[in-house]
Amino acid sequence: MKVKFNHEGVIQEVCRTLKVFAMPAGIFRVCLVVITAIVNHPLLFPKENVTVLENTQEVIQKMKEREENLRLEQLKLEQEIAMQETLTKPSVKAAETEEQYNHNPLSWNFWTALSMVVFLLIEFWRQDYKEGTWQNYANEEDEISVLGKALKGVVLPDNATLANFYEKCLQIVTGDIARNRELVEGFADDLLEALRSVCNRDADMEVEESIGVGSMYENWRAHKPLACDFIVPFTPPEPYCFQLESWCLEETVSPDKQGYGMIKILRADENSTGCICDKTKLGEDLLCLLHSKMNQARQNQHMEDLLCYKDTRYLDSDQVMTWFQLALTKAWNKISHKYEFNLTFNLLDAPGALKIKFRSGKTITFNLTPVVQYADSDVYFISHFPCSSLAEGPSSSIHWLLTFAVYEKRYIQFISKTLPANSCHLSCLQILSFLHGKQCSLTGASSLTNYHLKTVMLHLLQTLPCADWASTQLRARLQDMLRFLEKSLQEKRLYHFFVGNRHLPEELGIPIEFQKAEPLNLFRRFVLQRDAYRKTMDTFHEMLKNTAALINEYAMHVPNGRVTSLHKEPL
Repeated sequence: MKVKFNHEGVIQEVCRTLKVFAMPAGIFRVCLVVITAIVNHPLLFPKENVTVLENTQEVIQKMKEREENLRLEQLKLEQEIAMQETLTKPSVKAAETEEQYNHNPLSWNFWTALSMVVFLLIEFWRQDYKEGTWQNYANEEDEISVLGKALKGVVLPDNATLANFYEKCLQIVTGDIARNRELVEGFADDLLEALRSVCNRDADMEVEESIGVGSMYENWRAHKPLACDFIVPFTPPEPYCFQLESWCLEETVSPDKQGYGMIKILRADENSTGCICDKTKLGEDLLCLLHSKMNQARQNQHMEDLLCYKDTRYLDSDQVMTWFQLALTKAWNKISHKYEFNLTFNLLDAPGALKIKFRSGKTITFNLTPVVQYADSDVYFISHFPCSSLAEGPSSSIHWLLTFAVYEKRYIQFISKTLPANSCHLSCLQILSFLHGKQCSLTGASSLTNYHLKTVMLHLLQTLPCADWASTQLRARLQDMLRFLEKSLQEKRLYHFFVGNRHLPEELGIPIEFQKAEPLNLFRRFVLQRDAYRKTMDTFHEMLKNTAALINEYAMHVPNGRVTSLHKEPL
């Protein structure tokens, strides 16, 4: 049976008892504090034994009434105690007044300190009780902070073992990169040339030369099958042009829009016609021959033909993907008779993920991704990222992610000139990428990608002295990368290397607006997506546990029975 505990009644009864016994004021205060703390403690009277009012306003009103009643009761009690003391001891009033004057400050301090001690004891008891009862529901952040110390117990193999592992397992992949690049580049150029010939020059987008980016062009690809990544800039047909809107140029932007921008299609003469209708509103009787209503309707209709989102002038990445796939299909049909292999789409959710399949069964994959150049720089708006990349996906099809892939390749080439011969920076990245890929094949994919690993390497290249990247420092630098990555995961913060970085070399030519922008956190999604964060942390720490065993195993046994020479080729 549920019982409603009457706090107010208990306090009133205690007050009446104290009045009868005329307890000194100090002891009364302590008792009142203890009783109030006990009767209001939520752990002593569980929620199921309390009648809860559904109406919040009624609860507030009753609390105010109880507070007022207690205040009035306290005033009455103080008055009665004062009157009783006056009646019972009139003869020694002066002496007691002097004694009270001498001892009241000490007595008041004693009872105040005692009240504070009682409160602290009750609070300590409540904390202990809560921890004992809810131990199974500990905060996940505390668990993760404990897991963050896992690297201290990991002992990496020595430098010789790591070098042997790299030569036997990863240098094989590095040697195949040049051959694959040469084959794919020639075919991609031929395919894009055929694409230009089948497109309508007056209505379709104009495709420019492709640009090789990614791990295959930075010489650190660690996994097979080897896949070349190309970005393909395109422009609208005349007389149209792109007007680019980046998030860093806006005063206020929501966090999910950071790193994205929009592409607006305008007529080249739209902002510089000099027509009076751009500067003032024309009356109903006046007609602009250049911008009549008929011309405006025809322009809006043509905007949809230019791959714009419905009823807007903003370029739609989904329509771009559909257009690009159809154009590639037409181009292949035109040149397929020249080649003795088949060409198919490898991924349907990517615009140009292609697979070459030879009659022998061998396959080669590569990606052609349409992009839009940002101003006169090497920053590009990219329509779609491969599934293994950093992007979660834009909030809508008119938001395009900005990629600094060309600058990443350029920075690695720039910094490599200042590093010692046979430096270990790319070897560290290859080893870390290999280990993470093997772990994901065992426990499933996580939100940690090769792009994050490369970002860690770029940050360390900028902060550590060049001499520290000698080949003899392979183990130390690999440990630095793991430590940096662990700290970033634990703090849920890994900044984009180019956005907000004001210490980049001027030779790179990074647009100033991106260097002055607020830093862009690549791990921002982990703040809200707790399941993805937990999965990533578990995968990372499992990788740490398996690192030594995996490296030792692959260093002893050459994959696929292949034996390679132990000399080290320059990267």
